[in-house]
Parts: sequence; structure tokens; C-alpha cells
Amino acid sequence: MYMKLQNKPISEQIDHITRSLVALESYNGTAGESRKAHYIYEIIRSFPYFQKHPDKVWMQKVPNDGIGRQNVFALLEGESAKTLLFHAHYDTVGTDDYGALQDMAHDPDFLQKFFMDYEGEDKVREDARSGNWLFGRGALDMQSGIAVHLANLLYFSEQKELPKGNLLFLFNGDEESEHAGLIAALSELDRLKGEGFDYLAAVNTDFISPIYDGDCKRYIYTGAAGKFLPGFYIYGREAHVGDVLTSIDPTAIASKINLEINQNLDFVEKIPGEFTLPPSCLYFKDDKTAYNVQTPLSTSIYFNYFVYEKTARDVLYVMKKAAIKAVEQLEMKSREQYENYRTYHGFPERELSWHVDVLTLREYIFWLKERGLDPDPVMEEVFRRHEGEDRRTIAYKMVEALQLLDPDRTPRVIIFFAPPFLPHNYLNEENEYGKKVKDILEGCLNQISHETGEEFVVKRFFPYLADGSFLSLHEEDEDIEVITKNLPMIDDLYPVPIETIRKLNIPSINIGVYGKDGHQWTERVYKPYTFSVLPEIIQRVTKDLLNI
Repeated sequence: MYMKLQNKPISEQIDHITRSLVALESYNGTAGESRKAHYIYEIIRSFPYFQKHPDKVWMQKVPNDGIGRQNVFALLEGESAKTLLFHAHYDTVGTDDYGALQDMAHDPDFLQKFFMDYEGEDKVREDARSGNWLFGRGALDMQSGIAVHLANLLYFSEQKELPKGNLLFLFNGDEESEHAGLIAALSELDRLKGEGFDYLAAVNTDFISPIYDGDCKRYIYTGAAGKFLPGFYIYGREAHVGDVLTSIDPTAIASKINLEINQNLDFVEKIPGEFTLPPSCLYFKDDKTAYNVQTPLSTSIYFNYFVYEKTARDVLYVMKKAAIKAVEQLEMKSREQYENYRTYHGFPERELSWHVDVLTLREYIFWLKERGLDPDPVMEEVFRRHEGEDRRTIAYKMVEALQLLDPDRTPRVIIFFAPPFLPHNYLNEENEYGKKVKDILEGCLNQISHETGEEFVVKRFFPYLADGSFLSLHEEDEDIEVITKNLPMIDDLYPVPIETIRKLNIPSINIGVYGKDGHQWTERVYKPYTFSVLPEIIQRVTKDLLNI
């Protein structure tokens, strides 16, 4: 690869690397991720510095990974222990969205020609005709981000003087799913810290896009949003459809909870100047697997819940409050409906209750133990029996097995956290170091803005999910306990090395590639900014940060 990059402007280097990466499939959860890691490894090995220092580029296997994912590390040693981490993910989403053009999803030239005559959307056609955009699966998310890092790695490695500190590059997989690559990398980052590396910050190049039509600003983020996946296991009371009004319908409870939480702007964190998002329903299913005339007995529902400053305690509190509101409203409605129906038909009174308990997993486990029932072997047996299945499915099966320990089959909503959990990572501007980092970043951006006319806006939270979340932890011990006690068998089901993250404490800055329509078949990266301006921003920020 180096021979094709030698003596070319950095914009051409990035263009060439991006195209070569886009051409190679690396869909999340496929063997293509492993092939992409080896390809990136070979690119780095071709650089003269790593020809002389082959021990400075290495691969790390992701433990217990069924498709053989590996992380790629490259180290350019500097004059001091100060260390900057540069990271990007090499996996992409699939190509089903390309439809009939699926076979051409990795051919930027074909896609540009196709979209030049595309009648579906004017903006896409205009961008294709301008020649300023590179199309293709992964072009934006985030093969171009890898290319920027690789070109900058080559740039710094060819300077006559060593950098003022270490430049450590990491390329990992599985960002689009459960972040297994970055989580595995934490042990390697911790090993290097034990050897004296002093991490100043991490720079991610995950993509940025216009927030609204006509938005031309370039958003730089000094942190990353966190995420919880609050789940509700709802156990009702079944009935024959001929006696349906006596049932406690878990689908009705789930529907009520969904209407209360899903896309509800009341749950959006109000942080001035930040782009924050509401919770969204990702899964809703009852337990029936075949047709019969009995109402469902249980229903499962979970939500994507972004957090910026909120804690696990905050999230669990509002989730429980929403569930209590839902079951109380339905209890009242069910009682009134049954009484009206009974009176109309002249049926005798019956002793029926539509009350539903609402407990967190932690509270329910305590309830079981108070009654001499041991939940641990039950969960362990479920995990052993279903190991290898979807982790959220396993979590629900554990909670279901615990509910079945109740001999009274009490109708109940059990609230818990399912995998994945992502911490929120943000630069603490209240301390001296955080203020210095932000001042350096804004100083560089103001200078670049003056030179290029680009308009930059610095925000605190990258609004979507990103690997940078796992590099720092702001939760207090009480919040960590809320997570560990309410995510069933977290050490086995979703082992996040919380203490390692807390020890590393690396601020995450996203200085991203710019484009449109990530995860869509019209995905495209804007070349003039991404291939020319962005690498220089990162170079200047790097040099200034190492002078702290």
C-alpha cells in the first residue's frame, strides 16, 4: 500500500485508502470483520517506520469471539510518556438497504454514476453530480475515518523529529453491535498504562452530519452519550377469550408502557446547546409461539435510552414510575369494564383483582430471598442452557425463570437492564485539565475556521452511540451498583470491565468525518472537508495537546 501513497498529497492518500477499505466487506457479525483487521494491519506494516519497527504494530484477539475479531494497534513512540489514542471501528452495517444494487454497494464510482441520474431525491442527485462526494457502504461510517487516521499515522511517522508524546492507534470491530472490540482493547490500554503510558485524550473520527436541512456546521464533540436498555418483563393472568375480561393482559400493559415512554420528549434531557434524544422502543413481543384462544401470559418490551448526564438511578426511577402509572390506569379500567359488563348481563359478583406489582430486578431478587428462594442457581442454569443466543433473549429468559419461582404466580412487571450498557463519557470542564483541553481544541478550530471559512461548533456529547463511551466512567459507586444489581448476571452476560474503565479515565473527543445518510443506501462522505481539512485539524490538535 505504501508505494501507492508515497509522495501523494494527504487528500489523495485518504481517498485511495477509503476506496480500498470500502471495497472490502466487513459487515458486523461476519468473518469480513476479521479480514478487514488483517488488511489494516498489512497497510500499517507497509509504512517505512513499521518496516524498521515491526514490533510497534500488533493484533489483539477479542476473547471468546466466534468470528475471530481482532483489534489492530500501532504505536509511534514519542519523547515522553504523554499518550494520545486515535481510534476508529472497521465494521459496517449490511447492504440489504441497497436492494437491487446490493452487489454494487462497495463500488463508489458505479454508485456516483447511478445517483447522477437518480430521480428519487434531488439532494442526492446534486451531490453525485458535484463530484465532491464518495458513495458506498462504509464510506461515511466509518472507512473514511480509518483512512484519516492511517494517513495521519503515515504523516507523523515520516517527520524528522519524534512527536512530543506517544501516538497510539487502535482499529477495532463490533461498534455497530455490542462493542466487543473496544471492550477487549481496554485490557491492552490498561497494560500500556501499567508500563507508564499517560493518556491525555482519545480522538475518534466517527461521522458527523447536518442536524437540519441547510446546516453546514462541523460539529466537534468532547464526549459521548451513554446508553441503557431498560427492559420490562410483564407477567399477567391468562384467560380464555370467552372470559377475556377476567384476564390481566400483559400486551395491554406493555402497550400502555410503550405509549408512556416511546419517543416521549418528557424523557429528553434538557441540556442547553446539546442535541439530545428521547427513548425509543426496540423490541415488543408476547410469549405466544402458536395459535390458540388463550390470552398471552407474558410480554417483553425494551427501550433504547440515551443518557448524557442522567445516571442509572435516574433512568430506573422514571421507568418504574412509568410502569406504575400504566398498571394503575389499567387496573382501574379493567375493574370498571368488568363491573359494567357483569351488571349489564346480570352476573353475580366475583372476587377479582387486577392489581399488578411493579418491581426492579434487584427488588424482586430481594423479595425471593426473603422467602427462602435462591435465584442464583436458576439464573446460572438458564445462562448455561442458552449460552450463545442473543444476550437480550437470555436476559429475558432469566427474568422469566425468576418470576416462575413465585408459587402464587403474582401478576408482575419486573424492570431490569439488558445488554448493552454504555457509560456516558464527557470532558469535565470544571477542572483545570478539562478546561485546557477545550481551550486547545477551540483555539485550533478558530484558526482553521479563519483559514478555510469552515464553521465549527463544539458540543459536549456525540449524540449517537460510539466506542468512546467505554474510555471513561463518571458514575458513582451507588450508580454502578444499580447497574450491576439490575443487569442479570452481568459478569457473564455482558462483562464490562468497569474498574478498568474508571482507572483509564480517557476523555473522548470526536473530530469526525463529514457526510450524509449514514446507515442508508445513499451514504456518502464529503471529500473536500474529510480528505483535506479534517486531517490537518487532527494534526494541529495532536501537536498542541502533547504540549500540555
